[in-house]
Amino acid sequence: MTRRRVAITGLGLVSPYGGDLADFFARLSAQESAITHHRTDDKPRPLSLPLVLCRHFDAAAAIGKPLAALTDRFAQLALSAAFSAWDDAGLSRSANGQDRSDWGVDWGTSLGGSYYSEKVYRDLWQEGRDRVAPLSVLLGMNNAANAHLSIQFGLGGMSVSHSVACASSAISIGEAFRRVRSGEATVMLCGGSDVPQSYGVMRAWEAMRVLAPGNEHSSSMACRPFSSERRGLVLGEGAAALVLEDWDHAQARGATIHGELAGFGTSCDHSHLVRPDVGGQARALRLALADASLSPEEIGYVNAHGTATAEGDPTEVAALREVFASLYNDRAIAYRVHHGFKHEDVFLSAGVQLMVRSDVGSSGVLFTLDTESGFRDVVFITASYGLGENVVQGAVNP
Repeated sequence: MTRRRVAITGLGLVSPYGGDLADFFARLSAQESAITHHRTDDKPRPLSLPLVLCRHFDAAAAIGKPLAALTDRFAQLALSAAFSAWDDAGLSRSANGQDRSDWGVDWGTSLGGSYYSEKVYRDLWQEGRDRVAPLSVLLGMNNAANAHLSIQFGLGGMSVSHSVACASSAISIGEAFRRVRSGEATVMLCGGSDVPQSYGVMRAWEAMRVLAPGNEHSSSMACRPFSSERRGLVLGEGAAALVLEDWDHAQARGATIHGELAGFGTSCDHSHLVRPDVGGQARALRLALADASLSPEEIGYVNAHGTATAEGDPTEVAALREVFASLYNDRAIAYRVHHGFKHEDVFLSAGVQLMVRSDVGSSGVLFTLDTESGFRDVVFITASYGLGENVVQGAVNP
């Protein structure tokens, strides 16, 4: 089977920083935390916790009042991000007679329409109402986002959703990539959206004891992945969309190509529901590298999951070290000698390459607010625009 090259031609998002890509990257570069403190007045017990919210998102303004009335918030976020990505790709929202029979959607969501579903439960049990809205099923179903996206853009190909917890969006992007590469689809719209701030969802995560604590003063620094002081994760809402396209098709229509997807790998720990396994993570990494015909030494940047949990971070570090540890290539040896690191004290070294495109106006160092890892047996790299292939340890001073 001929493997086609897959181009990324459209990017779109809805985030706490807004929906403008240049502004999004600029605010990340400025180390601006998106975490705020959130209080509820719910009964029987109010909640007070750090949370990431898209407070300035206006569904009616973003997607129009009629469509907003037919959708749950997770689908509204999806539609807004997808509209931006589609426009960024230079594609018409209306098919206008164009054959889009093999163009499709693959959308990821962990919670789907749970935000609206909880509203239904409250209406019935808390408010004592004896009926619910006729469109409740359509608003609450997990595949609502991809269904609406297919309708909005006239896409006649596959329209599916993936719900795989934190990996939902990654799986959707990977499966969309495979479909374009195989020739089954010319264009795929993919990405994911979630809205976790319903009371029941937040209480459920609280019960697992994996949420980071915080108050009005400390919540902005609540999530500290790969830190010895990490105390848990922070829930957040948002959406991101990509347009994936057959490379030749994109070039033929003169599309701007933001990048290329080269490989994808999946695996399953098959051991425990909440305790991650090094072997499963390392296997997925190796499968992705093999799929792309790349070696670990050729990778310049790894986007870590970084849950900031007691079990999640060490497992991820171990998997990355197992796959990417290249201690004895010439560059790594030269760096350690130059900076006086003892070889036996360093277990992972990597080169930093460009993370952000210069044409979106972003520069500076991109890293989490806590850059001190606390892991003494690992050199942690923070990605940077402008550092070239320098390797840094610990904190970064722009």
